[in-house]
Amino acid sequence: MMLSVDVLWDILVKFVGPIGVAFLIGIIVGWGWKPRWASLLPDCSKFTSSAAPCVKNQGGDELELDRNVVVKDPSCSSSAVKEEENGLLTDKDLKHLWQLVERKDGGPPWKHMMDRSTANMFYQAWQRDPETGPPQYCSKTVYENATPELIRDFYWDDDFRLKWDDMLLHAATLEEFPTTGTSVVHWTRKFPFFCSDREYTIARRIWGLGRSYYCVTKGVPYPSVPRKQKPRRVDLYYSSWFIQPVESKIGSDQPACEVTFFHHEDMGIPWEIAKYGVRQGMWGAARKVERGFRLYQKERASSSTISPHVVMAQMSTKIDESYLDSLESNKDQDAKTEETQVVTQEENQAVVAKLSKFLIIGGAIMLACSIDRGLLTKGVILGVAKRFASVGRQAYPRR
Repeated sequence: MMLSVDVLWDILVKFVGPIGVAFLIGIIVGWGWKPRWASLLPDCSKFTSSAAPCVKNQGGDELELDRNVVVKDPSCSSSAVKEEENGLLTDKDLKHLWQLVERKDGGPPWKHMMDRSTANMFYQAWQRDPETGPPQYCSKTVYENATPELIRDFYWDDDFRLKWDDMLLHAATLEEFPTTGTSVVHWTRKFPFFCSDREYTIARRIWGLGRSYYCVTKGVPYPSVPRKQKPRRVDLYYSSWFIQPVESKIGSDQPACEVTFFHHEDMGIPWEIAKYGVRQGMWGAARKVERGFRLYQKERASSSTISPHVVMAQMSTKIDESYLDSLESNKDQDAKTEETQVVTQEENQAVVAKLSKFLIIGGAIMLACSIDRGLLTKGVILGVAKRFASVGRQAYPRR
């Protein structure tokens, strides 16, 4: 979930305090003052992979990257031959989302973060840290009195998102492929004043399994939208959902819907600060999404007109269980499909306590050994460290 600007600012002021505010002011001054030679340095961010999909030729004519159409434009990479080989979103993306949903992606354990609820919504969230890349998040939300189809349309409808998402400044469709229901959109998102705004070029596609939907969105290169100094381009972006009908948790006769959500992105913010911000703002963001959905629900009930984004959402690729089974059987040789573990909140706290104890004692030993002031000084330092470590044991006692 992306945080609102007000939430991000409130977190930074309360968390970092006056020292952090002074530090941020220093950063702003540093950004404002830049030596002339800095502008002469090359912008490495402009160099993209040669495997990037080429969607327009040099004359500006659009190339229909259909499933079986061969692209013969010489300006494209030699590897860009078929949409099946270098398409924006393919069955590999479907398989990856399916593995995430089934906890078979082979990634690190998910750490439980929270359980929250309102009268018409039940929310759970997890987080994990991969070996490389930014923190990853997973949530499960059950919406009462909601259908999978309306939830699907709500998430895809950028025209309506501009009404409820106060961080979205701009949304435009760059390209559409009705054959597969794939589209490419351009977003600009608002960030606090001490950060530049962020822009995204996102490919989107939906696979429909009965009344369940695998919805994949991720950042993709798009040569027709050149990079700018501001807003800053976010290349690593992944935000996907699995939507399915479920039984009501409150015993209602009305339909209920569960959304399993996966998200990670590299916004250019230190990951530890971003993790703290997400933890503090996640529940508020979830409630904002629900309020937006309820408004969307009322608008759709009173109007028969749908946006072009919803039209594309309804052009989802239809699949069945046998198709998913075939994806599972066609495992890559280097793919990790072991079951992903889920760590409870209590286990996560115990791990943190053990790590903190190790860091305190280890740091004290290094400090004591680096000071040559006699045994008394070293003994005092180790004694204080032991005392702090015992506090950790009291906070998280063994069961």
